Amino acid sequence: MRAPEKALRVLMVCHYYPPHLGGIENVVHDEAVRLVELGHEVVVLTSGEKSGTVDEDGVTVVRVAAWNGLERRAGVPFPVFSPSLLARALRRVGWADVVHVHDCFYLTSWAAGFASILLRTPLVLTQHVAMVDHPSGAVRLVQKLVYGVAKRALVRWARRVFTINAHVAHFVARLGAAEDKVTVLENGVDGRMFRPAADPAERSALRERYGLTLDRTLVLFVGRIVPKKGIDLLLAAADKSYDLVVVGGGDAQVLGGRPGVHFLGRQPSASVAEIYRACDIFALPTTGEVFTLVVKEAMSAGLPVVTTDEPDYRRYGLDGTELTLVPRDADEFRDALARIAGDEAGRAATGSAARAFAADRFSWPEHVDTLVHHYRSLLEEVS
Repeated sequence: MRAPEKALRVLMVCHYYPPHLGGIENVVHDEAVRLVELGHEVVVLTSGEKSGTVDEDGVTVVRVAAWNGLERRAGVPFPVFSPSLLARALRRVGWADVVHVHDCFYLTSWAAGFASILLRTPLVLTQHVAMVDHPSGAVRLVQKLVYGVAKRALVRWARRVFTINAHVAHFVARLGAAEDKVTVLENGVDGRMFRPAADPAERSALRERYGLTLDRTLVLFVGRIVPKKGIDLLLAAADKSYDLVVVGGGDAQVLGGRPGVHFLGRQPSASVAEIYRACDIFALPTTGEVFTLVVKEAMSAGLPVVTTDEPDYRRYGLDGTELTLVPRDADEFRDALARIAGDEAGRAATGSAARAFAADRFSWPEHVDTLVHHYRSLLEEVS
C-alpha cells in the first residue's frame, strides 16, 4: 500500500493580499486557500498598515508594516516596507519546504528570494505581467532598472517559473529564464461565485442595489483606471446605445463626470461578482495582456467580452464565438460594442459560449494540482 504523501509547507509571497483589491492578490488568496483545503500548510507574507499575524481561512497571513503612498498618490502599486521585512522573510523561509513568490517586481519577492538563497530553500516564481507601458517616464525607467536586475536575480534563481500566458512567458525568457523551467499556468476562476444572473429579476435587483439604470444596456469595465487598461480608449468609444459601468481604483477624475458613465470605485470580489451579473457586456481595451483574471471572470459570468486582439490569443484556437477580439482603437471598440448592444439574442449565445469556455479551460482544481506536482518534483530534485 502506497504511503500518503506528506503535507507541504508553502510560503507564498505577495506585495498585497485581500482585503486589498487587485488581480494578483486574488490569485494568491485562491491558491493559498485551495492548498489548505488539500491539507497543506500555507503562510502568506505580505504588506499591511501595521505588522501582525492572523489566521484567515486556514491560511497564516503575516503582514509587515508598509507605506502605501505611491499607490495613493501616483497609482503605482508598490508598498515600501519597514526594515523588519527581511528578518520576517528569513524566519518564514526557514520554516518552508517551498517559497513561492508572485511577480519579481516587488520588495517582498526580493526579500524572500534573498532569504531562500541564504537558507537553500527551493524558490518558485509566478510572473503575472510583462513590462507595463506606463505614461510616466519615471515609472518606465524604474521598471527597466528593476527588471534589469531581475534578469540577473529572481528569474534566474527560481527553479520553476510560472507565467499566466505565453506573452509573459516570452518576457521572462528575455529576462534570462531557461526554457525548460518555464510553464504557462492559467489562473483559475470560481464558477460558483462568477455566474450569470439567474433571471431578469435578479439582474434588476442588483442594478437597484448598485444604483445602475434599469432600462439601458450596460457595458462593464473592471480594472485600475490607468492607460494600460484602456479606460481612456473606452471613454473615447462612448456610444448612445449603451451606458458604461466602471469598477476599479485610480484617478476617477479622468471619467470627468460624463453622462452615461457609472463609477462604482473599488469593490470586494463578492460585489464585483454581483456587478457582472447586473451588466450585459464586458469591455477591456488593455495592452499586452491575454485572458486577464477579469476577462475570465466576465466569461464565467456569461457576459460577451470585447477585448484587444493580442497575437497570443492565437494559441487558444478560438473560433470567434467565445469572445470578440478587436484592434486597440476607439472606433473599433465603439462599433463592436454598439453591434453587440443591439443584438440581445447574439449576446445570450456569445455569453453561453464564453461561460462554457471558461469552465473548460480555467479550472482552479487543475491549477492547484499543477502547483503541487511542481512543488513535489522540485523537492525530489533537491533532496
